[in-house]
Amino acid sequence: MTFTLDNRSRNKESSLTQALRQIQELNSKIQELEQQHQDYVHQQQNLIPAIAEICVSPMQEVQALRILIHRGEAACRQYLRSVLVKQRKDS
Repeated sequence: MTFTLDNRSRNKESSLTQALRQIQELNSKIQELEQQHQDYVHQQQNLIPAIAEICVSPMQEVQALRILIHRGEAACRQYLRSVLVKQRKDS
C-alpha cells in the first residue's frame, strides 16, 4: 500500500515537473515571438520616412503604404527602388 502511494506521489510530481517545464518553454517562445514582432514593427516604422522622401506623389505614397501593410517590408523596399529607378530615367 505504501509503495502504491509513493508511486502515485512520484507520478504526480513528475507530471507537475513536466507541466512546469512546458510552461517555461512556452514563456520562452512567447518572449521570442514578442521580440520578433517588435523587430518587425521597428523595421516597418523605419520605412515611413523613406516613403515620404522617395515618393513624389500622394498616389505613390499610398501605394507604398499598401504594399508595406499587405506584402511586407521587402516588397515595399522593392517598390521604392522601382520608384527611384523611374525617377532617374525621367530626369
